[in-house]
Amino acid sequence: MSEIETYLNNLIEEKGTDLDTEIQIEGHFGITYKHLVEFITSVPKEMQKEIRTMLVKIDFKNGDVFHYLKHLAKGMAKQAEANMGW
Repeated sequence: MSEIETYLNNLIEEKGTDLDTEIQIEGHFGITYKHLVEFITSVPKEMQKEIRTMLVKIDFKNGDVFHYLKHLAKGMAKQAEANMGW
């Protein structure tokens, strides 16, 4: 398991959410935090570092990390649509 994968899994679970929880995105269904973690582990290392940095900042300020994760999931869904030619 990669460092970013371990970090994200721990963060999500420590915040009280299961990795199999579905992320509510209008027009999409079945996208879970586990899918998002898999997607993030597939992006370039520099992007992974930026994502982690942002999550640390949000968490440090007691912000809602799930708001940012949902934002990332929306981008993931758009990327999937583009790859499928929708």
